Amino acid sequence: KVHLVESGGGSVQSGGSLRLSCKASGYTYRTYSMGWFRQAPGKEREGVAFIDEDGTITYAESVKGRFTISQDNAKNTLYLQMNSLKPDDTAMYYCAADPRPSMTTVQALGVTPLFWGQGTQVTVSS
Repeated sequence: KVHLVESGGGSVQSGGSLRLSCKASGYTYRTYSMGWFRQAPGKEREGVAFIDEDGTITYAESVKGRFTISQDNAKNTLYLQMNSLKPDDTAMYYCAADPRPSMTTVQALGVTPLFWGQGTQVTVSS
């Protein structure tokens, strides 16, 4: 059974940094595409950053230059380094995994990724 567990959220001031982690288990990690999503109260869920099975990385325009997605295949862990945080980044952040090779394509087609973590809250104060 696929299991995703996020950690690393918290409260920071504007301009601060956080690193989110997503520990994956229950499947062969590198064979799935991965991504980070977020949802703020009253807003739709949005894709933040994705890593496809071939290593292609995609970012939402709103986080380009500030967030970095990476993974450690040996540890079955996905990361999201978030720098220069803004109050607009406040949201619940979710890790997602999908057996299809491209999370970027999954997102573009409006398809919901198959597996999700429970989320970790990020709060940025001004």
